[in-house]
Amino acid sequence: MTYVIAQPCVDVKDKACLDECPVDCIYEGPRMLYIHPDECVDCGACEPVCPTESIFYEEDLPEEWSVFGPANADVFEGLGAPGGAAAHGPLAQDHPVVDSVTAVGSKA
Repeated sequence: MTYVIAQPCVDVKDKACLDECPVDCIYEGPRMLYIHPDECVDCGACEPVCPTESIFYEEDLPEEWSVFGPANADVFEGLGAPGGAAAHGPLAQDHPVVDSVTAVGSKA
């Protein structure tokens, strides 16, 4: 199990969690942040500092955002475990689940 970032992070990307993560496993995508499941050590330091309450332990992910669990893992498919977000840099693209979320401020 790992921590997961869900929909409230889309188009916000506050980044307070980045400063708290002791293993640098939170990667930035174009529209949201993602936790690398193979690099996360389940310490939970990121969860209480998130101002949008977007971070959940995988088992506690609300049903309405359940697609974000697999999306957080799938976005790293083909990337492997690069050993930290700072060394890798931003992700080139978001997961299709994130791409399908209507942009904040847009009319659906």
